[in-house]
Amino acid sequence: MTHTPQVQFRMRIYRDGTIAIGPGRITLLEAIDRTGSISAAARHLKMSYRRAWLLVNDTNNALKQPAVTSSEGGASGGGSRLTETGQALIRHYRNIEAIAAQSAQSDIDALTALIAR
Repeated sequence: MTHTPQVQFRMRIYRDGTIAIGPGRITLLEAIDRTGSISAAARHLKMSYRRAWLLVNDTNNALKQPAVTSSEGGASGGGSRLTETGQALIRHYRNIEAIAAQSAQSDIDALTALIAR
């Protein structure tokens, strides 16, 4: 069986010793953007609603402006959406990943060539 090496960047930005921005939070924000709710995003990512809510709350508290806003349920239903800050977080984080991967491509190729397939 041939295995293709997978390369993954895991950048994190810390604030006061805790993660303010990281890969899990970005993935959660992307899921909220796709699904329109924290609970649906949590189900999609196979995490508890409580865990997802805590991550969103911690992320919002670490930022100057919140990444996610939520509205309560009712006749029109509730939901969550990304703010401009949330959209910017995803955009900049994914751009950094792409630039880092492109910049390091020759070293990535050299490292993956050392892995048994």
